[in-house]
Amino acid sequence: MRRNVTFRRIVGRIAKPLVACAIAAATAAPLAAQGYRARMSRDIADRIAHRVDASSEVIVAAAQATLDVLATRYGVRLKKRIEGGAVFEATGGQVDALTQDPAVAHVAGNSTVFRMMAVTTQATGADQVWSGLDHLPGVTGRNVGVAVIDSGVFPHPALRDRIAVSVDFTDSPANVKGRDAYGHGTHVAGIIAESGADGYSGMAPGAWIVNLKALGDDGSGKTGDVITAIDWAIQNRRQYNIRIINLSLGHPIFESYLDDPLCQAAQRAVDAGILVVAAAGNFGKTTDGRPVVAGIIAPGNTPSVLTVGAINTRGTVARSDDVMTTYSSRGPTAVDGVLKPDLVAPGNRIVAASAANSLLSTTYPDRVVVNGPGKGDYIELSGTSMSTAVVSGAAALVLEARPQLTPAQVKAALQLTSSRVPGAGLIEAGAGSLNVAATLDLAIGQINKPVSIGGEPASAAHILFAPVGTDLPSLLPTAAFNAANTIVVGNTIVWSDTIVWSDTIVWSDTIVWSDTIVWSDTIVWSDALIAGPTIASCDTIVWSDTIVWSDTIVWSDTIVWSD
Repeated sequence: MRRNVTFRRIVGRIAKPLVACAIAAATAAPLAAQGYRARMSRDIADRIAHRVDASSEVIVAAAQATLDVLATRYGVRLKKRIEGGAVFEATGGQVDALTQDPAVAHVAGNSTVFRMMAVTTQATGADQVWSGLDHLPGVTGRNVGVAVIDSGVFPHPALRDRIAVSVDFTDSPANVKGRDAYGHGTHVAGIIAESGADGYSGMAPGAWIVNLKALGDDGSGKTGDVITAIDWAIQNRRQYNIRIINLSLGHPIFESYLDDPLCQAAQRAVDAGILVVAAAGNFGKTTDGRPVVAGIIAPGNTPSVLTVGAINTRGTVARSDDVMTTYSSRGPTAVDGVLKPDLVAPGNRIVAASAANSLLSTTYPDRVVVNGPGKGDYIELSGTSMSTAVVSGAAALVLEARPQLTPAQVKAALQLTSSRVPGAGLIEAGAGSLNVAATLDLAIGQINKPVSIGGEPASAAHILFAPVGTDLPSLLPTAAFNAANTIVVGNTIVWSDTIVWSDTIVWSDTIVWSDTIVWSDTIVWSDALIAGPTIASCDTIVWSDTIVWSDTIVWSDTIVWSD
C-alpha cells in the first residue's frame, strides 16, 4: 500500500544577495545590448559590485567562433579554450564589460579547487565480492577504467602495473609530468586499485587507473584544468574503457549547478556514460565545532553526480559502532537546495599508498607506514576524498559484473543497498552506508538476500534520491526489484519543523533542521584533513558573509513509500 505524505511548506529567513549594477566600461558601451547582463557566479557578481579591478582568470561561456573577437574587443588574454567557452585573464573592468556583451552567456571565476581528504574493504563488503557471491564469480573491477583527476599518481609498487596512462594538465616540468609531488592523488588511486601485495588492497585491485593530473604541488589547481581533464576523459573513454571519474576535489558553490562550468563538465561526462563520483567536502563544522548545514562543494551539488560523505568505522568491521565523521559536509546544497550527499563510506584514518618524498608524507611523517626498501610506503589520511575513492572502487566492481549499467543505474543500485547510519539523517548520510556486496546481489537479481558484515546483518534502507514520479523500472538495475519496497525521495524535499519517516525523525531522534544549526559569517575551508588532533588548513576565506537561497525553500511536495 502506498501512502503520500504532504509536508507543509515554509518560508525560510533568507539572506538576500547583495548585487550592485556596476557601470560598464566606456569602451564596451557601444557593443553592449541595452540592459543586457550575462549570468554570473556569486564571486564574479561580488567582484563587480565591489569594483575589484585586479587581474584574475574567469571562465566565459560563449561560442568558440566569438572567443578571439571577445579577446580583441576587450583586450583580455585568452588562456585556454574549453568546451562551451574559454578561460580568460581579465581585470575587473574587463570582466564587467564581458558580462554586458550579448555574445557572452555566463561568466564564472576560474576558482581554485582543493582535494578533500579503515578495515575498509571488509566494512563495505568488497572482500565478499572478490571471493564471489552466489551465481556470480569473484570480481575485482577487472579492466574497468577509473579516471583519477587529482594531484597525479606516483609509480608506487602497489600501483605501478595499474596505471593505464598519465596525462598532465598543469604546467609541471616535462620530466615530472603526471607525478605526484603533493601525495593526495597517489593515496586516492591506492584506495581504488592497489594490488594488495603488501596487505593494503584497494577496493578494485583489477581496475585501471587513468592518471589525469590537474592539481599542483600544493594540492590546489584551477577549475579550468579540471574541466579540461574531464573533457579529455570523455573524448578518450572508449580507448581506456573509462567508466568512472573520481573527483576527490571541489570548490565552494557560487551559483546554481545549471550554470557552474565544473558542474556542466561533470554532467557532460554523465551524459557520455561515465559515472562521476565526487567528494561531499570536509565542511561539516566550524572551527569551534558548531555543525554546519549546506557545506556540500561543487561539483557534488550536481544531481546526477554520485556525491559521497564520510563515516568513521572506529577501526572495526562491524557496522554497529559506525558514526558520521564530524567534518563530512551536510546537505542540502547551497543555491539549489539539492538533497546531498547521496551516500557515505569509510573515510577516516584510511591507509593507502604514499608518494615518496611528497609534501603530505614529509609534513606528516607520523602518518607514514614505512614498508621497507623498494616496497613503497603507505600513509594514513582522512576525509571525504578517501570515502569518494572507496565508492569509485565499489562502482568498478559493479561495472565489471554488469557493464551494461548506466551511471544512473549504478548510482541507484549503490543507494538502494546502502544501510542507515545510526544517529544520522538524510542530509548527513544520504541513503546510508555503502554495502557493495548487497549492491552486487541487487545487480544480479538476488533481491533482499541477507548480507552480513562483521558478523552482523547489514540491512538495506531501500532509499533512492530521484525526482518524485521517476519511472523506477527503467532506473533500477534489475527488473526483479520490487519498486514498492523503495522509498523515493525527491532530489529536493520540503523543509519543515520535523521531517518524519513513520514514527521517527529521519532515522534518528535528531531534527534535520533546527535553530541551533548556524552559518558563521566566514567559514575557512581546510586544504587537508589529517587524522589526529591537528587540522592543516588554508588561510583563504571562501564564503562571503551572506549565504543565498531562493526566496522560498520549497522542495518536493510529497514523499512516497510503502508498508
